[in-house]
Amino acid sequence: MDKKIIGRKERISLPELGLKLVWAKVDTGAYTSSVHAENIREEVREGKNVLVFEALLPGHRGFTGKEVVVENYREKKVKNSFGHAEVRYLIETPMELAGEKFIAEITLTDRSSMKNAILLGRKILRNRFLVDVSKINQAKAYRN
Repeated sequence: MDKKIIGRKERISLPELGLKLVWAKVDTGAYTSSVHAENIREEVREGKNVLVFEALLPGHRGFTGKEVVVENYREKKVKNSFGHAEVRYLIETPMELAGEKFIAEITLTDRSSMKNAILLGRKILRNRFLVDVSKINQAKAYRN
C-alpha cells in the first residue's frame, strides 16, 4: 500500500466530536495524539460510566460548545511536552485525514497554552502517511 504524503499541519475531521476540517499539527516526535478538551468529567448516565467533555477552546473556530459523551475510554500515563508523566483520558474515535477514515486513539488534555489545539502523533501516522515538513495542507489533494 502506498503511503500518502501529508504536511506538518493538516485539516482533519473528528465526526463524533463534532469537528470538521480543523487544523492539527503533525508531530512525529509525539507517540500519542491529543486534542484540547475542557470540563472533562466522569459521570453516570443511564447506569453507565461515561466521560463528558467539550472539545477545543471557546475562541477556536471549530469550537461547537456541545458536550461530547463517550462510553469507551480509559486512563493512560503519557509524558507531556515537558517530559513529565501525567495521567490523561484516552478515547477511540473515528478520524478522517487525507481521504482515509480510521479509528484513532486520542488523549484529552489542556493545550490552551499551546499554539495548536490538536496534535497528531506517530501512532496515527505509522503505516499510513509520510510527512513532508516543508509543506502544509497536503491532505486536501486526497479529499473527495
